[in-house]
Amino acid sequence: MKHTDVKILFSEHQQFIDKSVTVCGWVRTWRDSKSIAFIELNDGTSLKNLQLVIEKDKVSENIVKPALVVGAALRVVGKFIPSERNGFELSVEDITVLGGCPQDYPLQKKHHTLEFLRTIPHLRPRTKYFEAVFAVRNALSFAIHKYFNKNGYKYVHTPIITGSDCEGAGEMFRVTTQPWNAKYNNEEEYFADDFFGAKAGLTVSGQLEGEVAAMGLGKIYTFGPTFRAEHSNTTRHAAEFWQIEPEVCFCDLSDIIEIAEDFIKFIIKDVLENCPDELEYFNERIEKGLIEKLRSVTESGFGKVTYTEAVEILKKSGKEFKYAVEWGCDLQTEHERYLTEEYFKKPLFVTDYPADIKAFYMKQNPDNKTVAATDLLVPGIGEIIGCSEREADLEKLKTAMLKRNMPLESYTEYLDTRKYGSVPHSGFGLGFERMLMYITGVQNIRDTLLYPRTVGSL
Repeated sequence: MKHTDVKILFSEHQQFIDKSVTVCGWVRTWRDSKSIAFIELNDGTSLKNLQLVIEKDKVSENIVKPALVVGAALRVVGKFIPSERNGFELSVEDITVLGGCPQDYPLQKKHHTLEFLRTIPHLRPRTKYFEAVFAVRNALSFAIHKYFNKNGYKYVHTPIITGSDCEGAGEMFRVTTQPWNAKYNNEEEYFADDFFGAKAGLTVSGQLEGEVAAMGLGKIYTFGPTFRAEHSNTTRHAAEFWQIEPEVCFCDLSDIIEIAEDFIKFIIKDVLENCPDELEYFNERIEKGLIEKLRSVTESGFGKVTYTEAVEILKKSGKEFKYAVEWGCDLQTEHERYLTEEYFKKPLFVTDYPADIKAFYMKQNPDNKTVAATDLLVPGIGEIIGCSEREADLEKLKTAMLKRNMPLESYTEYLDTRKYGSVPHSGFGLGFERMLMYITGVQNIRDTLLYPRTVGSL
């Protein structure tokens, strides 16, 4: 049906003033008196509600009364006029109730706890909080594509169903058509009779296939869903999330660090420019100083420290950490946040991690103890990017895989990229939802996804 978006009414108001317009949306709140009624209408295109002014001597009571219901969907015709209090409002001429809403509608109040809203994910996009979250999510997605497109990357779509565990951690969801009570003599027979004739799972990363594409296309990126069957019931972990993974040939670790910093600054600037209302909302309601923090990131250089130096800083900090710090340990969120929030006070690249705590594909450094890898840590979140130069030497790669008891025959195609014309290349993975948390100040990853998938919760 023909109508004008509320966002367009506000942004291009000059062409609509004193003209009759048609709008559609849902009732957020309403007030009634003997002679006049007010409705706050929202259509999802703008964080701002459009106030409807209903003069009862001009609009029939029979038309007005069914519209004064929180959650009801309306089509409204009226004159768009300036308002001293609201900027602009709609003087109503006619109302049609498109969808009524009973009194048991869960969103009767203006404010609900996030815990409550997680119990009704199908309704929470109708709240201002989640309208803002998903507006920024949309803008951030578009900014990511803009960055790679303007810098000459090709967007590739890597498989969601795969036979390879990129991280080697065994945290894959199995994909099968076998009945729950299938009985076979052994694992080999079981998978031979499955849909693909082999063991299959949901991808934990598109990196390995991305490397294959980069070896012919030069520089590529993937942006798609990834899955981890990891029993981490924390505010930063989800079983299904989106990941951005560029892969760049003829690129060493220092090059990919420069790319990662440039990328982060670009997408933050883009969101600052395109979501001012939403970021102001988060700045006021969720994280005081959020906008200042984001602007500071775009205007200053990121820090850089080796893992060995970081461990020494943590050991000398005088802080009591829940997890002890020793060389060779995996840095925990509390360690990462101390480094970024208290010591360096800015985003930080930690480089040259011990080989034993990093993935098999990372380039081995000359010391034979560390790898050419880096994590980008940011205040408030911790690790947001995992990045490395890939091991381009076939024999060194094989040795690293055998050390981890990985079956080489399952990675024949991947190993061929080192056998036939291998080149130095690097890439990184950015958890999209964690980036969204950083930009909005949202504290729980469950509040960045339309339907969050977490352990024990579908």
